[in-house]
Amino acid sequence: MLALMNIRKAFGSNLVLQNVDFELRSGEVHVLFGENGAGKSTLMNIATGMLSPDGGSIQIGEESFAGLTPSQARKLGIATVFQEFTLVPSMTVAENLFLGRELKAMTVLSRRGMAQQTRQALARLNFNLDPNARIKDLSRAEQQMVEIAKALLTEASIMIFDEPTASLTDSEADSVLATIRRLADGGMGIIYISHRMREIREIANRVTVLRSGVNVGTVEGDEINENKLVEMMTGRKIDAYFPTINHSPGRITVEVKNLTTAGIVNGVSLRLQAGEVVGLAGLVGCGKGEIGRSIYGLEKIVGGQVLLEGVDVTALGPREMLGKKLCYFPADRNVEGLCLNRSVEENVALASTDIDAFRKFGGRIEAEAERQSAENAMRRLKLHPMNMNDAVQNYSGGNRQKVMLGRALMRDLDVFIFDEPTVGIDVGAKVEVYNFIRELTERGASVLVISSELIEVTALCNRIYVVHHGRIVRELEGSDCNQENILNAFFDDVRTKVEERA
Repeated sequence: MLALMNIRKAFGSNLVLQNVDFELRSGEVHVLFGENGAGKSTLMNIATGMLSPDGGSIQIGEESFAGLTPSQARKLGIATVFQEFTLVPSMTVAENLFLGRELKAMTVLSRRGMAQQTRQALARLNFNLDPNARIKDLSRAEQQMVEIAKALLTEASIMIFDEPTASLTDSEADSVLATIRRLADGGMGIIYISHRMREIREIANRVTVLRSGVNVGTVEGDEINENKLVEMMTGRKIDAYFPTINHSPGRITVEVKNLTTAGIVNGVSLRLQAGEVVGLAGLVGCGKGEIGRSIYGLEKIVGGQVLLEGVDVTALGPREMLGKKLCYFPADRNVEGLCLNRSVEENVALASTDIDAFRKFGGRIEAEAERQSAENAMRRLKLHPMNMNDAVQNYSGGNRQKVMLGRALMRDLDVFIFDEPTVGIDVGAKVEVYNFIRELTERGASVLVISSELIEVTALCNRIYVVHHGRIVRELEGSDCNQENILNAFFDDVRTKVEERA
């Protein structure tokens, strides 16, 4: 259906794709696998006409092209579900699905017709969404559902899925995977970009691995082996994803008492200690992220207390909390964490402009000191490519995460809150993030990891609070921190509520 042959692409002196070949057959799910920055997104942007190749050719069916425009790609039947959303927040679900191809009855918009077709598209995916709901009122998982439904409304024969399940719960992700498998069984060609081994094993017919802009090989579905793929992707063996963290719980740094927010959180109590990683585990939308945001002063607290080093800081905002050596890293790095059109250096230094070491007499910024410190932070986190003047929007998801985390190395901090720290990044980048968390903990920091990935919290944390419907339903510690106990806590809470209603 599609052949990308000898594709080359460079951005300035940075060679991103080096004579890459890739092919897609009808009725298959072909996974494109590789580290962030390996060239996957660039290759797919060339396939969809978003970028022009510097060399090579594209063949679709019997036609050959030196390059495509987005309009040509759409007419040739190529549709994409992006990891980063392309939705208009102020518009409804139905309006977003039909944006640019609205249905009309005579000269008037057929809102009823669009709503009906939207319901059909959502039902096809088993997504329970209101066609009249506005995007800005939906959760991140729900917005991802809209992106997928939007792509399925096109008359596509080739679909590209770029990390479509990164923000979904396991049950939601299973529904998406089942839909993708049905589409492939119906003859559609699917290109699937993912770092989740479970998904790859479940749906891949073939896996092609890119490393540093080079196609290092294609593996058939029955030969898929996790260790083999990781070795192809990184060029090195990774014996263990998760480092051994030497927890040494000390003084209580943060204490939350009976916290209630204007949202879903109700009566939450927890504590963080120096030298320990604590986890908040729960499904997407359970309120665990809201707890972290409330501690940092980003969510309105209507009841309870937040104590930092024994002092009541409930009424403080993010600026004051940062000044008191507590920092927060949001789940959505692109919307809340980074200024994408600004340079790496500016983004790393963004939260440190008040530090005396970076200011001259009269309040002006000491540019050289700031630049050197930011560069040291990025070298420590292994940013690639190492270009401090490049705009962050030119970097992959994993490298963007490193830029955001680099701010932690610019200040003297004691408490770190990580909200979904590895969402949408590859295995190699995850290992680096995990090692960063280990280093912080072993030097005596308090670390709170908020994650929907159960394997992540069980592997990293010394204690875990299980969150369900805005409440903490169980605290686990030491050897009790396992997936079975977390899942049992979810189901026990559900059973209790059913019995109470009965």
